[in-house]
Amino acid sequence: MRTIKENVENVRERIDRALSRSGRRDEVTLVAVSKTYPVDRINEAIRAGVRDIGENRVGEAEEKHPKIIEGARLHLVGHLQRNKVKRAVGLFSMIQSIDKVETALEMEKRAVFPVDILVEINASGEITKSGVTPEGLFDLVEQLKPLNMIRIRGLMTIGPFTENEAKIRECFVLTRRKFEKLQKSEPGLDIKYLSMGMSSDYEIAIEEGSNMVRIGTAIFGTRSS
Repeated sequence: MRTIKENVENVRERIDRALSRSGRRDEVTLVAVSKTYPVDRINEAIRAGVRDIGENRVGEAEEKHPKIIEGARLHLVGHLQRNKVKRAVGLFSMIQSIDKVETALEMEKRAVFPVDILVEINASGEITKSGVTPEGLFDLVEQLKPLNMIRIRGLMTIGPFTENEAKIRECFVLTRRKFEKLQKSEPGLDIKYLSMGMSSDYEIAIEEGSNMVRIGTAIFGTRSS
């Protein structure tokens, strides 16, 4: 059974191989998603070189944060409810799941310093997922641009729940194209991150352009719940 350090090294090696297959020379940010995992395992990952930690729930992140090694950047990768915004804006370095202007307006009201966000796209069209539709992305960005307390840094999507690689790639390609169009159409925004890929599909995501992956079980092991 591998240690968390060995798992992190294995994931990084696979990231490098996916970059090599794609002919890319840039870097991929590894976000270790620690939903349900205890703090001691999170700190093992940080000691192994991980600097970005993802959590799905505000309450769980609040409980863990004081015990996490100083210097780690905390990301919210799960859906943000409006009634949790006040607590979230002071806790997370990045919120990866903004898909409604109402949530952003609440952030504008509650934040005391600007917060980096990613706009979440529902590229697969699955009704069980959050995210703005691909067709609605640019309308949402136009509504977010005037806000002073959020900084749009890129896009996030979750791949479809399928083993069909063609469908997974289709979702990632669509999101990458929207990302590239957003970069070109909004040069005044610092559009930098394309967050695609989790433990089951991150190599495919990197091959299709992702520069940020959200990895849980491949680092921490199978979740108990």
